Amino acid sequence: MLSRVADSLYWMSRYAERAENIARILDVNLQLMLDLPKLSEEEQNALWEPVLRSTGDHEDFSKHYKETSSDNVIDFLTLHPKNSNSIINCITTARENARHVREQISLEMWEEINRTYLWMKSQTLKKIVRQGPYEFFTAVKNASHLFQGITDGTMTHGEDWDFIQVGKYLERADMTTRILDANDEIFIKRPANNSHTSGTLQWSAILRSCSSHDAYRKFYVAQVEPDKVVEFLILNEFFPRSIRYCAQELNYSLRRISGCKDEHFTNLGEKLTGCLVAELNYSALEDIKTVGMHKYMDEIQIKLNSIGEAIFQTYLFSPPLTAPEPEPEEETTPKQTQKQGKATANA
Repeated sequence: MLSRVADSLYWMSRYAERAENIARILDVNLQLMLDLPKLSEEEQNALWEPVLRSTGDHEDFSKHYKETSSDNVIDFLTLHPKNSNSIINCITTARENARHVREQISLEMWEEINRTYLWMKSQTLKKIVRQGPYEFFTAVKNASHLFQGITDGTMTHGEDWDFIQVGKYLERADMTTRILDANDEIFIKRPANNSHTSGTLQWSAILRSCSSHDAYRKFYVAQVEPDKVVEFLILNEFFPRSIRYCAQELNYSLRRISGCKDEHFTNLGEKLTGCLVAELNYSALEDIKTVGMHKYMDEIQIKLNSIGEAIFQTYLFSPPLTAPEPEPEEETTPKQTQKQGKATANA
């Protein structure tokens, strides 16, 4: 396969996954603000700080807005043309990469990503607020689920499909680490008895940010507890958004691409991924608590970034594609923008 083709499939998948993740985080945070007891304006604004840290956009946000309000954060992460991680720019970039590999993807995949792009271009902040943010974010999430389902059901599961899986699971693992890292204080500061309900709501919100609330309740059949939340989202080997599961699927996909067996490696990306899988397979909650969750998440993020860089150097190192001339009202984003990855060290 040409590096150019692998590159476009990889980034198409990463940005489609990123758009869904951001939509879910915003939706969950809005619901959390409704569930918590009456909050002051300052307390409401403070709830948006972990969201911006999760996406790695807290520094860029401060350049455009003075106040961390709901409207400002939603606008910045949803429709802002200068934010490469905004939902509209993620979908635009995913669609642009899909356009360059029309021959490799199915017609149904192209129609869905193009439909989502055209729908996003018609959105404004006033329209989103008027119709309801919940409906908007649900539509974004459903579009991503539909695109992934169409991909699995209409593509041959060969090398093309494996590069899509690599992008999806690397992005998904990265976001799970960021969500946990950004909410580190919630796990460190256990609530007093009079704020137990508030703490439970926040832990439940973290689970919903990873689409894992129902899976968690079925697995533990118990009240939401911080230690179990950490264990489930990091070490569970069966849940599709846990870091361990994502690392395992990433490892499988890379080895299917190269044809290498599990006990060997042919490139640095396979070596680093195999090491990460082994570490997670033999880790326990006590190990994470000994190191400290912030430090542990920071180390995982650095390893994921190293894996992404190794994959890029091995398979995706190719001249950048020439982007089409933008329409007057839109701004194109670079195909290989990865602000989330670059922000890891400061997360």
